[in-house]
Amino acid sequence: MDIAQHVPAPPSQWLRRMAKFGLTAKGIVYCLVGILAFMAAFELGSSSAQRSDKTGVFQFILEQSYGKVLLALIALGLFCYTLWRIIQALKDPSQSAKGIGKRLRYAFSGLVYAALAYYAANLVLGNGSSGNGDTRQTVARELLQQPFGQWLVGILAVGTAIAGFYQIYLALSDKYKKRVQNASLKHDVENTMIRAGKIGYVARGFVWLIIGYFFLQAALQSDPGEAGGTGSAFAFLEGTSYGSYLLGAVALGLVCYGVFMFMRARHENIDVF
Repeated sequence: MDIAQHVPAPPSQWLRRMAKFGLTAKGIVYCLVGILAFMAAFELGSSSAQRSDKTGVFQFILEQSYGKVLLALIALGLFCYTLWRIIQALKDPSQSAKGIGKRLRYAFSGLVYAALAYYAANLVLGNGSSGNGDTRQTVARELLQQPFGQWLVGILAVGTAIAGFYQIYLALSDKYKKRVQNASLKHDVENTMIRAGKIGYVARGFVWLIIGYFFLQAALQSDPGEAGGTGSAFAFLEGTSYGSYLLGAVALGLVCYGVFMFMRARHENIDVF
């Protein structure tokens, strides 16, 4: 007899609360990323585009009153989000190509937010540093030191770009609307949530595409210094023609994505598995 049959399933209500807490933490991070990037775009305050990424947001939170407490809650929320995604990846029974792709997306998302939760927790414990360097440059450097390193970084660049295109596809195809409509919300709430999701997914997709471009340059030039994350993408946008307006638009889009996460946590029927 299969031993797994004797393992009791975790309480679904507990997992849903964990997922909602994680979505709320994710929403806070994206809203702050967008706000700091918008401030950098129009030179409001001392914020800079390069330091408006997620790690910069953690530093910003830490500098506020009760910053350690607030950042600890964010770290805990991101850890809950990580667990939810990993559980989804492990428990999804689908073995089709589409199902496997979805499970891989869940696992990748879990790993990304696990790294963010770990970084935030280290800052709370006093083990982090504002000068830790760009994580993606570190990844590119490690990969380039491996056999066929340029190919590996190139594959990562393509994968990142595909993730960006998929975010834009989600927005333009309105595929995400099914989740919203299944929540049986009031018409005005549903419309607000759909609009926030559409704008947010497009903005997020553009950022991922730029990060993919950075990885591609790192692969072609065999230079990890060419790789960059969200902050580098913001700086890239700011340096283009009409850069302040482009960065400002993307920043507002990321705020919309954060609001979409809040509304998902509040209204959506969360799928545990």
